[in-house]
Amino acid sequence: MVKTHRLLARTSFGRGSSGTARALPEEVAVALSYNGSTQAVMMATPGNLVDFAYGFSLTEGIAKPDEIDSVEIVETDLGIDLQIWLKSPAEDRLRARRRSMAGPVGCGLCGIDSLEEARRKPRRVVDTGFTMTALQIMAAMGDLTAHQPLHDITRAAHAAALWAADGGIIAAREDVGRHNALDKLIGALAQAAPVDGALVLTCRTSIDMVQKAAAAGFPIIIAASAPTAAAVDMADQAGITLVALARQDGFEVFTHPNRISPEEAAHVA
Repeated sequence: MVKTHRLLARTSFGRGSSGTARALPEEVAVALSYNGSTQAVMMATPGNLVDFAYGFSLTEGIAKPDEIDSVEIVETDLGIDLQIWLKSPAEDRLRARRRSMAGPVGCGLCGIDSLEEARRKPRRVVDTGFTMTALQIMAAMGDLTAHQPLHDITRAAHAAALWAADGGIIAAREDVGRHNALDKLIGALAQAAPVDGALVLTCRTSIDMVQKAAAAGFPIIIAASAPTAAAVDMADQAGITLVALARQDGFEVFTHPNRISPEEAAHVA
């Protein structure tokens, strides 16, 4: 099995570091192939790849979890081929989608064929009545640090996590790519019983991250960095509460603040 990180030699200056090696995350080419045909190739950390297959399929609109028949991880000299086998309805949709594609595609927005799809209207999340207090939001960001073993070793990995309604982070995934970390988390959750909660991210929130979060139905996004303006627009359309610049001592809310309960007084700029 491919390792998620390895030790590499280095020379350190001025920090009093001991030893001559540093752990760095692996980054390999991962092909996502559906029924024998490659749909996308991503540079990713080679861990939790079955979760990645399920999450990517869901957030890119290719297949729901129950439309996936099987996932096989095939290691090659050039990288890893995730061979995903779809059931008939999803296979038919993907075949029609491929016929409409104009040519090769890359990533962040993967497998799209038009400017309209890049700014496609997001799925509006279902309002379940889930809310959080300000203290819970700050605690969720603080809790995330305890669920980042790859980042602890390498200082070079993003994380995405679910903070559950009954308190605490119950699932987290890491990757060198922030989109990949989110897809892995969504894929893991898609294979388990539904749990209401908030999405917690170590990274900035861009429009494609909001699209993926909306596809998975997260009512709240809590991010460590600032969002883009387009991401705020998208979160507003999707009915998502977008919290950003979150730290253990404060945060900012950009959309749908009604899910933040007024247990503590909020500062209005």
